[in-house]
Amino acid sequence: MVSGIERPLDLLNKARGKEILVQLKNDKQLVGTLLAFDIHINVVMDNAKEIENNAHKRNIGLTFLRGDTIIFISPSTVSAEEKQ
Repeated sequence: MVSGIERPLDLLNKARGKEILVQLKNDKQLVGTLLAFDIHINVVMDNAKEIENNAHKRNIGLTFLRGDTIIFISPSTVSAEEKQ
C-alpha cells in the first residue's frame, strides 16, 4: 500500500481539488483541476487546458469528460505529506 491507496479510485480521491493530466483516446491531453468523478471515471475538471506537443494549445475551462474516452489520469504533483 502506497500513501494509503488501496484501490484505484483512492488515487482520484486524493487528487480531488488538485491538478491532473488526462490522456484521451483521440490523442489529446488536458490539464486541469479535478472537481468530481464517478465509478465510470466520468470526470469534471475546472480550468482545463488542452496541451499539444508539451505546450499550451487553448483554454477550455469547466469541462466534463466521459470516462470511456480516457486512457489515463495522472496527478500532476505529489504533495509534500505524501512524499514522507
